[in-house]
Amino acid sequence: MTTFTIKINERTKAGKAFRAMTETFFKDVKGIEILENSTQTEDEIYNPEFVKMILERGEGINDPEKRKNWTTVNPNDIWGSIL
Repeated sequence: MTTFTIKINERTKAGKAFRAMTETFFKDVKGIEILENSTQTEDEIYNPEFVKMILERGEGINDPEKRKNWTTVNPNDIWGSIL
């Protein structure tokens, strides 16, 4: 038995057409089985280290002790604020 994994973006015209074609031609055919695995866990989508870093920074927004090393940027003079 051979397994093919195909990722289809169903928001595109080609993705919709491919999905419709495969369902039409192979839906009730013996020997061919269409499996759907459209759910992805958060671990598959996001890097866990990145998520941890963002959550830690989010906790520090209201804590003045954690904000003391932050740089405030003036949106009207970004380069002047950084340098």
